[in-house]
Amino acid sequence: MASIHIAAAAILYMSTLSLVLAVRVVPNPPLLINQQKPYSNMFDTSMYGLLQLNNGLAQTPQMGWNSWNFFACDINETVIKETADALVSTGLAERGYIYVNIDDCWSSAKRNSKGYLVHDPKTFPSGIKALADYVHGKGLKLGIYSDAGVFTCQVRPGSLFHEKVDAELFASWDIDYLKYDNCYNLGIKPKERYPPMRDALNVTGRTIFYSLCEWGVDDPALWAGQVGNSWRTTDDINDSWASMTSIADLNNKWAAYAGPGGWNDPDMLEVGNGGMTYQEYRAHFTIWALMKAPLLIGCDVRNMTAETFEILSNEEVIAINQDPLGVQGRKVNETGTDGCLQVWAGPLSGNRVVVALWNRCSKAAAIKAAWGALGLESSVRVSVRDLWKHHDVVGDAVASFSAQVDAHSCELYIFTPKLASRAEI
Repeated sequence: MASIHIAAAAILYMSTLSLVLAVRVVPNPPLLINQQKPYSNMFDTSMYGLLQLNNGLAQTPQMGWNSWNFFACDINETVIKETADALVSTGLAERGYIYVNIDDCWSSAKRNSKGYLVHDPKTFPSGIKALADYVHGKGLKLGIYSDAGVFTCQVRPGSLFHEKVDAELFASWDIDYLKYDNCYNLGIKPKERYPPMRDALNVTGRTIFYSLCEWGVDDPALWAGQVGNSWRTTDDINDSWASMTSIADLNNKWAAYAGPGGWNDPDMLEVGNGGMTYQEYRAHFTIWALMKAPLLIGCDVRNMTAETFEILSNEEVIAINQDPLGVQGRKVNETGTDGCLQVWAGPLSGNRVVVALWNRCSKAAAIKAAWGALGLESSVRVSVRDLWKHHDVVGDAVASFSAQVDAHSCELYIFTPKLASRAEI
């Protein structure tokens, strides 16, 4: 993969950002004690929105389900229908998981005589339009998969050089979302291959979420904001602690480039697939939510354990991901062996701060979040709410906050600064 280079971001407090094609206005926060601004340049978003695609979608990160992580190529229309049913019956749809995304292997091995993509008649006998109607009838949205190459990764027909006809076909099927992969790309640069599908989708008359999946090969955070609604910053995740943690670190580097309309994508969730412990999956979900990553479930939601459902349905954690301020949280401090005791944080609407204490060490340990690491003035007092235990733990913390965190676990909090009245200032 291409090495990642990022220039040091200029110090910029979160106020009005002047963008080239879109303007993002962030309101000034209420006055704090001593009139201190709550956030430092560690939460800079000055790179967000440069030449942003502005199709009205992705004002918050997308939420839903994708077939690949659990089913891979073993998919059919029954699985998709039952998944839609399960999203509704479990209450996950009410919590925001509205996209039902079919990944690779839905199509036949060849285009038809007219050059159109065709559904696999054995696994999707009713066709994609009928499936879209079913999913829409549940109040959900249907996503589909193609590739910016001559073949998909599973050697089905790709959309390279067929962008217009394929986009028109997807629109005719009432597709709501396109995941666009990167296999068999003929060595053509992603910057050349991905915009034609954007243009083709935009002229169909249907608004379709455009998810670029070029694996972070060509540093998409630097250019994909003008092309798609999200962009993969990493290679594929797998269901392991090592994969999840390394991908989180890679995605973290591009935090200044994400925001409403376009998001960094560290790949889909593995929660519930069996390769990690409950604590590790909870950490996975916590950090993805804090990073404003897409929350795309990757397990079989028809057969979830109670623990899996508990993680995926946590409305307080989901609210962090869907916060309208739209600033990606990031790693702000690390201590311990190889930096395994970590503090991740980010600003939220309402002048709040989200703080994750992540223990990547092999033993339980105390982790401290000092106000300086969070961009808070040391005299600012905050209340602290635990989003996994669902209760307020401290009413008046100042200067720092510490908690004991189990090995491979992550605790998540909202810090709400105490506001000073204007008369006191």
